Formats: sequence, C-alpha cells, structure tokens
Amino acid sequence: MPNADVLKLSQRYLDLIAGRAMSLEEKHAFIAETVESYEKHVNRGFLSYRKSVTQAGQYAALEWSGQGSMLKDLLDREYIDCLGGYGIFSAGINHPKIVKAVQDQMGRMALNSQELLEPWRAGLARLLAAVTPGDIGCCFFINNGTDAIEGAIKLARLYTKRNVFISTLGGFHGKSMGSLSLMGKASFREPFERGLQDVRFVPYGDADALDQQMCVLEAVGQLPAAVVVEPVQGEAGGVAPPPGYLTRVREICTRHGALFIADEIQTGMGRTGKLWGVDHDGVTPDIMCMGKSLGGGVMPLAAFVATPKVWEVMIPNPIIHSTTFGGNPIACAAGIAAITVTLEEDLPGQAAAKGDYLLKELGALQKKYPQVLTGVQGKGLLIGMTFPSDPIGFQCAAGLFKRGVLVAGTYSKASTIRIEPPLGIPQALLGEMLTRLEDTFREIGR
Repeated sequence: MPNADVLKLSQRYLDLIAGRAMSLEEKHAFIAETVESYEKHVNRGFLSYRKSVTQAGQYAALEWSGQGSMLKDLLDREYIDCLGGYGIFSAGINHPKIVKAVQDQMGRMALNSQELLEPWRAGLARLLAAVTPGDIGCCFFINNGTDAIEGAIKLARLYTKRNVFISTLGGFHGKSMGSLSLMGKASFREPFERGLQDVRFVPYGDADALDQQMCVLEAVGQLPAAVVVEPVQGEAGGVAPPPGYLTRVREICTRHGALFIADEIQTGMGRTGKLWGVDHDGVTPDIMCMGKSLGGGVMPLAAFVATPKVWEVMIPNPIIHSTTFGGNPIACAAGIAAITVTLEEDLPGQAAAKGDYLLKELGALQKKYPQVLTGVQGKGLLIGMTFPSDPIGFQCAAGLFKRGVLVAGTYSKASTIRIEPPLGIPQALLGEMLTRLEDTFREIGR
C-alpha cells in the first residue's frame, strides 16, 4: 500500500478515535472491515472462538465504550459486565478518578527518560509497601502479570541459588516460557514443552502433599527455590482452598527453607473480599505478584514485590532485571489512583458482601436446575459456575451474551464459567444478571 493510502487510512482511524459520528451504514461497513482485518492480520481463529462474532447476529459486536459495570458495542447494544476483563475492571470501567489521574500525568509527561528518578514509581512503591502484608514492600513494576511471575522466578533463583520450583495442579501463572512451566494444565504446556525443567506439581489445597513433596526433594538433594500458589485459583474456576491452607504453606516453606510466592495477579486489590487473598489466612509471603486490577482498569500495570531480606540480592546490580515501559509515569499514576479508589470505596468489603449474596443465589439456582448447573464455588467476586459438559457451559455463556450479559469460560476448564464483575457493581445489576441467568437455565433445561 502506498504511503499516501496508509496515511489516509490511519487518519480515518484517528478521526473515529476522536469521536467522529458514523451513520448506521458506515457502522455496518466498519464492522465488516474489522472482521476482515481480524481474519487477515490478527488471528482468524478468534472469529469462531468469540461470542462477539458467533452469537451477535448479522453484525459482530465491536467493543466501543463502557462505564462502571456496563459496556456498549458500536451498534449501541448494552451488556452487563460480569467478566471484568478477566479481572482488570475491579474498580469498574473508566473510573473517573483513575482516568483523571492518567489524563493529568499525560499532560505533563507520558513516559520517562530512564535516567531521572521517577516520582510516581517511588510513590506507588511506598503505597504498596503500606498496604501489603508484613514487611513486604520492595517493588519492581512491569506491564503484565506474566512478566511479574517471570521476575519472581528470577528473584527466587537469585536469592536461593536453587532451580527447583513447586506449583499446583490447576494453577495458572501466565503463558511465557518461564511462567508456562508453572502451569498446572497440560493443554497449555504440551505444545511448548522443554521450558523450566525443574518444576514439580502437587494437588491444590493439599498441604500434606506439599510437605511430602518437600521431604522427597530434600531426600534426593534437590532443595526447592520456591512454592508458587494462588490464594484462590482463578482460571481453574474460582477454586478456594480449605481454611488454613495458606498458613500451612507458609509454615512448610519456612521449615524447608523455600520461598513462598503468592500469585495475587487475579486475587489482589480486593477481588476475594480482602485486599489480598493471603489476608484470609493472615500470612506474609516472601514474594507477591500482582497485576490486572493494579492499573485500575485504565493502564497496564503489574509488579512483583518482596521482603527487604529477599530483595537485598537485587541491590549489587540494580539493572540485573530491567524494563523499558514498566513503572512508567502514567501507569503508576493509574496505580496510585486505583489504590485510592479501592480503599475509599471499600471494594474488598463490597466484594465480600456481594460474593456471599451471589454464592447463596447461585446455590439456590443449582438446586432448582441440577441438570444444568452442577457446582458453584469461589470467594468474594471470583466465582465459578460448573456445568456437566463443555457444550452446556458454552450454551450458558452464549445464552447470557444474547441476553446482554458478558461472561466467559476459564482458561483451564471450558465447562466452568467465571463470574468476575467490577467490585462496585450495583446490587440491582446483580439481580438483573441472576434473572437473565435463570432464563438461560430454563431455556437450556427444556
């Protein structure tokens, strides 16, 4: 394509981004153009994978705008957001205080020179040190949760001078080569085998199995560097461990000289009804990974955070782990605002109360429609609904989509549908979602 044509096309996109109005005919043409671009230039597999194409009727649903707990597509069709961008919208979509912080910093300077000290990186680190458990409080900021896990792996190996890691069956920690090696699901691991070789797996929630695996490793001289655990397994379907499990994990790690890495990427910032998932057991890990909602649903932001004792190995060579865009000013401004909103609006408390309500109501629906819904589990507003088969799970998600409710399956279990709305979702919208859910169950159960 000649440069003149490229400029014409890019300017057209910029005009639409700026808010140029479109006629209905133009909207239909733009939807067709977007689908074609997905097919030719993105990944045509999404066109048969996403309900926004397969279930949206003649015209695919193009995400266009959103506020709070509601989304609109290009054709002004509205959706109750019970997916939360897989956990990024804990504070809601386009929370005004978070958007303002980003806009304010954007007008000053969007990215950083890398040489001068960055005040909002320091400020966000200080805030995180104040709200994380125990003496955790030394931070490295990055763009996504997967990279936070990668950093935690490197830090644990650097500190312990060991290579073995223990993860859990059903665990999800990202899809880069290092984080993928900790994945407790074969379908994601098998196509990319030969990652980190020294990884062992134990059943999630079984502290005795973890202790036994530690003893075996010690007996053969393969001392583990760390145990990596989600306080609640998100992609496995909102699986909460038995009470006291994380306390046992902490004790076992301490006794065997291994680090405890808590993957709080999905559970953190109030999602489970506490500010951090580990707060349910009142334990302090050695390293915490966080992401998703840390950027307030406005900017990509993640971090791995550790105790000063562990962090000391990063001091001699402070650029032993580095990033170009991580901890940039606008992302950190979003993080500062996200913490503010989380505390001001008591999002953890809202998640706890609304989660209890949903679990009760979903339990009642399970009794009423046992042939459709076979299980309900979770903590706070990280909830999984389990169905008898993958096709029935898809029918439920598709039925809700047609009724204007966004949900999706989990990465690890296609037969489990996640409910993960913004933590401040109004009670009336939860009630409306439940009404539409029962209508969907009634249709499936005919």
